[in-house]
Amino acid sequence: MKKIIYVIGCLMMGVGIFHSCSEDFLDKPAYGALSDEVLADEKGIEALLIGAYAALDGQDVVNGGTVALGGGNGWEATPSNWIYGDITGGDAHKGSDGGDQPPINAIATYSVDASNGFFNTKWKALYEGVTRTNAVLRLLSEAEDITEESRANLAGQARFLRGHYYFELKKMFNMVPWIDENTENTNIPNDTDIWPNIEADFKFAYENLPATQDEVGRANSWAAGAYLGKTYLYQGKSNEAKNIFTEVINSGVTSNGLSYGLVDNFNHNFNAEFENNEESVFAIQMVANDGTNTIGNSNQALMLAYPYNSPFRCCGFYQPTQDLVNSYRTDEANGLPYIDNYNNNPVKNDMGILSDEPFSPDTQSLDPRLDWTVGRREVPYHDWGYHPGYDWIREQSSGGPYAPKKHIYWQYHADTYSDQSAWAPGNAINVNVIRFADVLLMAAEAEARTGNLNTALEYVNLVRGRMVDNPGNWLKDYIDPENPLDGFSDQYAANYNIERFPDGYFTSEEQAMEVIMYERRIELAMEGHRFFDLVRWGVAEEVLNNYIEYEGQITTDVRGGDFNSNDGYFPIPQRQIDLSTTAEGPVLQQNPGY
Repeated sequence: MKKIIYVIGCLMMGVGIFHSCSEDFLDKPAYGALSDEVLADEKGIEALLIGAYAALDGQDVVNGGTVALGGGNGWEATPSNWIYGDITGGDAHKGSDGGDQPPINAIATYSVDASNGFFNTKWKALYEGVTRTNAVLRLLSEAEDITEESRANLAGQARFLRGHYYFELKKMFNMVPWIDENTENTNIPNDTDIWPNIEADFKFAYENLPATQDEVGRANSWAAGAYLGKTYLYQGKSNEAKNIFTEVINSGVTSNGLSYGLVDNFNHNFNAEFENNEESVFAIQMVANDGTNTIGNSNQALMLAYPYNSPFRCCGFYQPTQDLVNSYRTDEANGLPYIDNYNNNPVKNDMGILSDEPFSPDTQSLDPRLDWTVGRREVPYHDWGYHPGYDWIREQSSGGPYAPKKHIYWQYHADTYSDQSAWAPGNAINVNVIRFADVLLMAAEAEARTGNLNTALEYVNLVRGRMVDNPGNWLKDYIDPENPLDGFSDQYAANYNIERFPDGYFTSEEQAMEVIMYERRIELAMEGHRFFDLVRWGVAEEVLNNYIEYEGQITTDVRGGDFNSNDGYFPIPQRQIDLSTTAEGPVLQQNPGY
């Protein structure tokens, strides 16, 4: 126990516990570390809980620099899953150039092995979060001067966080060891399905957390309910998911007391000025310019993912795919998507066209969410000017012509919400773990699976309806019309055309699910969900191999890729298997196919 508390103390600089770490701390008193007796009161447990929240971003501050928890580069432990959810899911290319960060190349083409260090970094960061939550729960059981209300709140938050960390581990690696506050020997096999444990943690949190919290970043009961519903959905428990989602949709509020709903402006979900709004169910809180002179708390894991050779300085990674862009094509006649053949009418791009050469963007019918999600040539890149195309792309031949957009800060408030303390920028845009549109689409899925097609359609149309009613004006919400920015017209005149699905559109579970799957992609694109959705739906092999075949005709990076049924989960890191080895052999067993 002293070792665990000491390790946590070493990492918990954010709560004022500062000391140096020594390799021989097992043999000597841990000077500067706090004992169980000191921490086992409400104040000490609260400090440990803050440390458990701090692990959500997977980042640490060491000697004035920023790395991933447990070592490795910060992006390897990315909480947004831009590598593990979007690149593997066919929504994004690695970007940059072919030789930069080569471990991602293997991830993108489903040719990884267990020695890929990215997986070890992610594993360690998530288990660090587990360790910190277990420390809270262990000491909470020993504390005596805490009211039952506070005890339930602290335990509920800790178990919510532990559920989150294990949910991430489960969807990435499948069979992982369950270590909780009562585990003494942590070198245990990964031979038991941990879904029941995750479910129990979120159920406890749902039943014990208050509806609101004093601080907005803390989990509340409704966030736990939404996550419980998601856990049911991943297990195929559609009835249970439907019931809990109904409660969340009808009665849920944010931690700061706002009734759940969709914000009028889609882009406000990705703008730090409007964070923690009524659509934010649970978000990892980010902050810029926090006084540490690092970007460890400022979306460091996305520091590579800005347009190259641009005002953002670095580094050209995380470029949306043509396959994703084409999915935003709509039918001119009815404003509905081309679900079965969206690649047959591709969106015009500027591949091979230099920035000083003429180019006119696509004029056909589009879902407006495209231009809040993807940066493309001659379309305003927020308020930074029109995206110039080629000049902001590091290597079109491998990464394509597009740039990411949802995590990009705006120029008009860059002084406040960007952080330039490192060689690449950080920003204060929260990472949305679950937002209300996500809840509505998960609920639609549960309703469709249980035969309630009209309710499923209602939820889908709520999400689409936001864009029908307010597709977005590039300038009106942010720019003083009396002082327009140089180079901007009043509004970019794209041919936006989106409509709700008509009444009775869903005719069967299969057809409804096709629509819901499609809507989840275009609503939640570049938010880290895609790969995990495809795997749980059982369609990953077909969808991703079709993606490779199509996208490989445009860019070189995915050529030769091949997804097979074993690729639905990533390999257990070889380093962890090696560390688990005893005289009888390794305790951790590798996933099939690796």
